[in-house]
Amino acid sequence: MRLFGFDITRAPQPEPAPRVRPRMVGSHAAVRSLFNSGDSNRLTGDWPTFPVPADWIITRYQRALVARSREQAQNNDYVKAYLRLQRQNIVGPAGIILQSKAEDPDARRAIEAAFKDWGKRENCDITGKRSWRAMQAMCVHTEARDGEYFVRFIDGRQAGKYRVALQFLDPQRCPVEYDRFDLADGAFIRQGIEFNSYGRPIAYHFSDDSTERSSISYSYSGRGYMRVPAEDIVHGFEQLLPGQKRGLPWLDTGLFRAKQMGAMEDAAIVNARLGAAKMGVIRWDDGFGPEYDEEEDGPLEIDAEPGAIPVLPQGAHLEKYDPTYPSGELGPFVKLMLRGMAAGGGVAYENLSQDREGVTWTSIRQGTLDERENYKERQEHMVEELCDPVFTRVLERALLGGLVKTVSGLALPARLIDDYESHKWQPRRWDWVDPNSDTTAAKTMKDNLLASFSQLIRERGKDPEHVWQEIAEDIKAMQSAGIPYEFIVSSMNQKLAVAPAAPKDNAG
Repeated sequence: MRLFGFDITRAPQPEPAPRVRPRMVGSHAAVRSLFNSGDSNRLTGDWPTFPVPADWIITRYQRALVARSREQAQNNDYVKAYLRLQRQNIVGPAGIILQSKAEDPDARRAIEAAFKDWGKRENCDITGKRSWRAMQAMCVHTEARDGEYFVRFIDGRQAGKYRVALQFLDPQRCPVEYDRFDLADGAFIRQGIEFNSYGRPIAYHFSDDSTERSSISYSYSGRGYMRVPAEDIVHGFEQLLPGQKRGLPWLDTGLFRAKQMGAMEDAAIVNARLGAAKMGVIRWDDGFGPEYDEEEDGPLEIDAEPGAIPVLPQGAHLEKYDPTYPSGELGPFVKLMLRGMAAGGGVAYENLSQDREGVTWTSIRQGTLDERENYKERQEHMVEELCDPVFTRVLERALLGGLVKTVSGLALPARLIDDYESHKWQPRRWDWVDPNSDTTAAKTMKDNLLASFSQLIRERGKDPEHVWQEIAEDIKAMQSAGIPYEFIVSSMNQKLAVAPAAPKDNAG
């Protein structure tokens, strides 16, 4: 087409404006990141896209994880250190201590004394080997290693004078692969545990090779099992998944790192030994070299002595084998693995690795405080899962047997058990990270009514009543020794506002 003598069909057309991709800011950027995480592409092809239930996870992985956790607990120093940290900080040297809260002071002392006596190994453990503190430590160690523990109540004369003792059972005796769905009234067995139709445990099934020994034993599919009612079993584990029925080792995500770290160390040791041996290989040029028969002559060897320089024949060349690895790669790799294990296991890297290089006081303090919060949470877990059921059972049997007696020898009546059940548990606590600063902060909180005396004492792992009793006894002992009252008060960093009045003479 022509216009005014020009061909407008061939005229250059204006270039279209460039397309500008809108920039996503604020919440839009978060949405884009979310869709990237949910997308399936070459970077996420091996990432699961379908959630799996807890039963599937436990059935498939629990036995393998427990086997590998037990192996690492025997052969890996860092896993052994992790288990030791759990025992030391959750249970501690004295265990989780009972504090009765009965209204009558004589009853409180009687209950605590009876429970302490039951806690001796000849009364607590049916085998007579573990005390109550040792039983707590065993439960923590087993749950950290295997993910769960089973404690069985044994009642009757065979359980000693308190008529109740504890039996520790290997968690693997409750087979995770044992399932049955043919029971009456909608009950079923899943992973070795029998549930009613609402999912409440009513019995636990343990493998037993001698089915003729007990009336509660039976045989199913060629295997012997022992059925124990749920009220006689304490099953402790952390339920982190909805519908979870069995536990997983606390280092379930760190076991892979622990294994690879051990393999890396083994390879580094072997390679270092080869490098220290200074091996060499003799290579002959074509047409040179002796006739060699491996069966008759054996391996070719060259003797080496300090300061000696061997002369090689014509056509022979010495090729050294001098590996340089490891030359600095092992240390950073071990640190990387240990940091991952510490993060997943809820402990401070410095405590797990015993590596204090390059850390500051502030970082150590913050890591220690975070670690202690994790221990406190697991202490409460132990109280709820183990300590409370055990105390309730022991108190009931002890009251029925007339074994809870006051100082005067009077047995507490069993009919008042509801009044005697009130109690608290005092887990272990730790020394202050910064004694001067923490002591000043505690005094400030007390003076400003932000914390009570009892709270501060409990934070130190002590029973307030026991502390006050000891202070009162110390004051009486010092007064009996003739120490002036003013000196006693000043030694406690207190000012005597008003002198004690002299006792009145009734005759005057």
